Amino acid sequence: MSFITCRLTFLLRIIAFATALGFASISIAQADSEVDPPGAVYVLSNQPSGNSVLVYSRAANGILNYEATYSTGGKGAGTGADPLGSQGSLTLAAGFLFAVNPGSNDVSLFAVDGSKLTLLDRKPSGGQMPVSVTVKGPIAYVLNAGGTPNINGFIVDALGKRLVPLPGSQRPLAGGNSAQPAQVKFAPEGNELLVTEKGTQLIDTYYVGFTGYASKTPTPHASNGVTPFGFSITTRGYAIVSEAGSGSVSSYEVEDSKHLTSISAAIPLGQSAPCWLVTTGDGRFAYTANAGSDSISSLRIAADGTVRLLNPTAGTLSAPLDMALSGHSKFLYVREGNGAVGGFRVMPDGTLEPVGSVTGVPPGAQGIAAR
Repeated sequence: MSFITCRLTFLLRIIAFATALGFASISIAQADSEVDPPGAVYVLSNQPSGNSVLVYSRAANGILNYEATYSTGGKGAGTGADPLGSQGSLTLAAGFLFAVNPGSNDVSLFAVDGSKLTLLDRKPSGGQMPVSVTVKGPIAYVLNAGGTPNINGFIVDALGKRLVPLPGSQRPLAGGNSAQPAQVKFAPEGNELLVTEKGTQLIDTYYVGFTGYASKTPTPHASNGVTPFGFSITTRGYAIVSEAGSGSVSSYEVEDSKHLTSISAAIPLGQSAPCWLVTTGDGRFAYTANAGSDSISSLRIAADGTVRLLNPTAGTLSAPLDMALSGHSKFLYVREGNGAVGGFRVMPDGTLEPVGSVTGVPPGAQGIAAR
């Protein structure tokens, strides 16, 4: 066993233990809380001149107030309404915030203390134009959409507060240069990692072992609908995927890293360009942001993974482009094309009640996270 392998294994064990303790305390707090405590919403500016994170404090009633802007140290690539064509460019995990810098081909790591951010580290993404990042325990993977698209792995050193690149962890996508990938995400249970490819109508699955290394090549699966884009994976192992080209949503069972079984195939929403999708923490509801029809659609997820449309226009906004749920899924926040962030209270039956909005998000911004 090489020195690098030994050190990575040792680091993984320590971080996994510390992370487990952190997640356990979070779970206990969630179980004891019936309402969403105050939190924050984070938006990635994605500006070519200098990328930054805009921070808004969130009151217990869901109302947002602007607090501060923090530089990522890198550069964005913000041109047009949807410059990255992705979901997950800004990701919260265990007290850290991860931000991609597509204009400088790197990723930034922040420590999160309420509405305050502290930049801890910035590392090359291992490819060109990083657009999405996912984290599970001490392992992070970044999706690079430019050049020859790939995924690349890191260890999140919670003790040293830095990102440690995993040597030799770069992996290709099934679609190669034609992939046009949208999102990378870990399954919350198991060892699976998924990537959606807009350009090839594929969903890639990888196996990620204890040392953090993904399988050498992915297993490709044909998408039920056209242009698979944003997705979420429930704790039951159901992947709920938006299909921007066909205006639909599909659900799949993530059986293992090689088997993705269709459950509900291309359920029509009657809306245009449903690109972004989130699911509530209890896995009961899904919401899509429909950029082409200025709407949010709501869907019900059954215990067996089937999905049905609840309301095609559960919410109305100006060109919704990305969205995030607060930590207890009590509030849904949506980044709008007009420079606003709109908020909704998520009711027990899945309906949405507006709680107001804030403005001032720059054109070309991409990415939102909430707690």
